[in-house]
Amino acid sequence: MSNYYDVLGVTRDASEKDIRQSYRRLARQYHPDVNKSDEEAEGRFKEINEAYSVLSDADSRQKYDRYGDNWRHADQYNQARPPSNNGMRWTVREGDDVFSAFGGGGSFFEELFNSGAPPRSRGTWRSPPAEHPVEVTLEEAFHGTTRTVRTHSGRNLEVKIPAGVDNGSRVHISPDGTPGSDFYLVVSVWEHPRFKREGLDLHTEVELPLDDAVLGTEILAPTLTGQVALLVPANTPNERRFRLSGKGMPTLSGNGHNGDIYLTVKVRVPTDLTSEEIDLFRRLRDLRLERSAVGDGAVA
Repeated sequence: MSNYYDVLGVTRDASEKDIRQSYRRLARQYHPDVNKSDEEAEGRFKEINEAYSVLSDADSRQKYDRYGDNWRHADQYNQARPPSNNGMRWTVREGDDVFSAFGGGGSFFEELFNSGAPPRSRGTWRSPPAEHPVEVTLEEAFHGTTRTVRTHSGRNLEVKIPAGVDNGSRVHISPDGTPGSDFYLVVSVWEHPRFKREGLDLHTEVELPLDDAVLGTEILAPTLTGQVALLVPANTPNERRFRLSGKGMPTLSGNGHNGDIYLTVKVRVPTDLTSEEIDLFRRLRDLRLERSAVGDGAVA
């Protein structure tokens, strides 16, 4: 099995920030959406997610640092290990295979339980469900996606992340329906370069040339499912906000209700005017001053 630190390209003393940054860089590089026809990249992407799910969690990382590939059994080892073992001493070094510590002839736990420890009742203790952190793009949070995680039993499992997840969403996974097999996915959503998310609503901005703001126009507004036509009326002021109903994020419950997209217009003043265009703006200013003077005289 690959060393998780090598998979992410970090050292064993890497900080949480270094691990997160390396994961994000590699996940973007090997994401299936970027490498649609590259099966090797897809496998690498799954391996990267698996490594990050372990090293991004302080508890699982500590177990991995101590027990290596057998880190998933650390809790069982620590709880099963008796306080007295008839003078026997076991030293487990970082990366040792604790399951071959007795020469490979029989179960590790059989050796433990036969070492003089009192019998322990079975089925009376259950560890809380494990948590696997996963990161998704905003598009993946909108449509739903899948990730591959490694279970406590060592099995690679493809799990579904439903549409509508947000930062902190916990997705319960029960692959076998048996006690102890369930776990949670704890979701983080990457920031999007165009949209800012607030609950179910998305906020974005679009630039509008000055002449289009004055005369009115039709623009193509961005959404997570493609562009839609939006009619901008004449005399639209800067910072005017338009609502695209039902184009925002879906609810996690999947009831068919979506939030909205709020699009704010940023009127762009031209900076590359020709001399003829400048003359036209001067003429426009003169006309408006004349109209203002006439209006002031009428009031007097």
